[in-house]
Amino acid sequence: MSIHTDPWPEGTPAWVDLMVPDHHVAQAFYGSLLGWEFDEGVPETGYYSTARRAGRAAAGVGQQMPGSRVGWTTYLAVDDVDASAKHVTEAGGTLLAEPMDVMDLGRMAMLTDPTGAVVGLWQSGRHTGADVVNEPGAQVWNELMTRDFAAAKAFYGAVFPYTFGDMSGPGFTYATIDLDGRPVGGIGELGPDTPADTEPAWSTYFAVSDTDAAAARAVELGGSVVSPPADSPYGRIAVLRGPAGETFALMSTTEPSSPPA
Repeated sequence: MSIHTDPWPEGTPAWVDLMVPDHHVAQAFYGSLLGWEFDEGVPETGYYSTARRAGRAAAGVGQQMPGSRVGWTTYLAVDDVDASAKHVTEAGGTLLAEPMDVMDLGRMAMLTDPTGAVVGLWQSGRHTGADVVNEPGAQVWNELMTRDFAAAKAFYGAVFPYTFGDMSGPGFTYATIDLDGRPVGGIGELGPDTPADTEPAWSTYFAVSDTDAAAARAVELGGSVVSPPADSPYGRIAVLRGPAGETFALMSTTEPSSPPA
C-alpha cells in the first residue's frame, strides 16, 4: 500500500483524470471496476468529481467540454507551473492551455510534446494529486508511447530533472523515467506493427489484484478488451477500452489495500 498526502516531487505523474461525454456512465463503470466512490461535481466545473478509494483521492472524472478530447490525461507534478511552461516552449513543446489557477486547488497547464502526445502540468495547492497509489484501485504506472522515442526523451529530459534507465530489447525500445534513481514512469517507441492511426499518448495503468477477473468484469460493465491479459515481469497486464472509447490498462499487484481513511 502507498499513501501520499504531500506535494509530489517535480516530474512525478501526480494525477490522472478522465473526460467523457457522460460522467455518470463513467462513474458507474469505474466505480464497479476499481471500487471508487465519487464526490459529485457541479455544472460550473463540468461535473468534475474526485474518485476516491477507501476515502482517498485516486483520480478525477469530468464531463467532456466543447473542444476537449475524450480520454485519460496524465498530469506531471511541477513546483512552478509558469516556469515549467516556459521550459516546455523552449524545448519544443506547445501549450494547449496557458498556466491557470484552479480555484485554491492548484495551478495547471496543458501541453503537447514535440511528438504529439498531450500531458498536463500540476502545481499543488490544496489538491496535491493522488493520495493513494500502487495498490488495487489506484494508478500504478504511467507511460508515454510515441513514434519518436529520441525526441520524446530529449524533450522530457530538458523540462524535468529526469534520468533514464534503458529497458530496450530486440525490436523494443523503452526507457524508464527516473527521479533520484527511482522509476516513476516510462517512455516507449510504438513498433512498426502498430496501426497507422495510433496516436502518441500517455497511458495510465491501474492496479488490480486479479487482472483476468477485472478484465472480464470490465466487459460485463460495457467495456472491451484491446489486449487480453498477459504476463510481464512486473505483473499481469491487460489493455482495455472504457464505455466512451477511452483506453487504459490494468496491472496485477500483490500490494495490500490501505485501511479506510
